[in-house]
Amino acid sequence: MGSQQQFYVYIMTNRSGTLYTGLTNELKRRVCQHKQKSVEGFSKKYNIDRLLYFETFGDIRSAIAAEKTIKGRLRKKKIALINQTSPHWHDLSADWYD
Repeated sequence: MGSQQQFYVYIMTNRSGTLYTGLTNELKRRVCQHKQKSVEGFSKKYNIDRLLYFETFGDIRSAIAAEKTIKGRLRKKKIALINQTSPHWHDLSADWYD
């Protein structure tokens, strides 16, 4: 049996505390793209480079639903979600890359 596809909903930030919520099937690659500013758009413009939160899903529909839910939340609810896994807002991906 092959491994099941996984999807990730994640929240990243910058030094100013701007929040970015995204969805990907390769979290390490996507976070690296944010850090290297290799994809045009919001995250490049606002220097989104710190991973604060992520959830893993086994199917795309659940991941999309979770992403929509998080994006629809007020900032204070997003912050409460982040504080569950990264209360000091440390970059969860800090030791992923050399």
